[in-house]
Amino acid sequence: MDAPDLPRREHDEALRGLARLNRISRADGMLWRFLAPRLATLPPGGRLRILDVATGSGDVPIRLSQRARRRFPDARIEWAACDVSEHALDTATRRARAIDLDLQTHRLDVTSDPLPENDVTICSLFLHHLETSQVIGLLERMAESATTGIVISDLERTRTGLFLAHLAAHCFSRSPVVHFDAPASVRAAFTRPELVELAHRAGLNALGITRVFPQRMILDWSASGATG
Repeated sequence: MDAPDLPRREHDEALRGLARLNRISRADGMLWRFLAPRLATLPPGGRLRILDVATGSGDVPIRLSQRARRRFPDARIEWAACDVSEHALDTATRRARAIDLDLQTHRLDVTSDPLPENDVTICSLFLHHLETSQVIGLLERMAESATTGIVISDLERTRTGLFLAHLAAHCFSRSPVVHFDAPASVRAAFTRPELVELAHRAGLNALGITRVFPQRMILDWSASGATG
């Protein structure tokens, strides 16, 4: 899916397949578990700016915004998303408008470009696409951009995870890109000790890494020095 010459039709099919897998695996629910406490502590009239890194079709921030509307209807939340693909951002914008969500988008390369300032930077299922040095650099930029903290969800490299990725990709998507990317992503993912080491090398020392179903990890870092 990262290939710059991927035809638009195949890109769209892959984006739909990924969004379906995210929904089935409750990718937004994993992040919500760590975002909700931050929203619960907002003072009356308080604002929280949330940036989703490598957003793809925007399905994760869109579903998170729907949860927030139901749980915290009076909260002032500003949603933003960034991706290197203009087509993906166009798709995210259309989907956001369909639910009357004002989603600010930024086209940038998160492996090298500075990130817009925000309060909480989130990222779902992207770190495994990067080389070790790129992960360290991205973690540094995410921490620099966020006034409150970061929450990252990613795959954990395990045999069980590889089996589940292969099974889910073929059961819930007809996209050949998804069929290839799902197991390849698990093979490229990090183990928990590896992710801890990379986070420490990026200067994120006060962090927590929690294992969640199915074969995922959540990295939660607070700018105040205490994890949520």
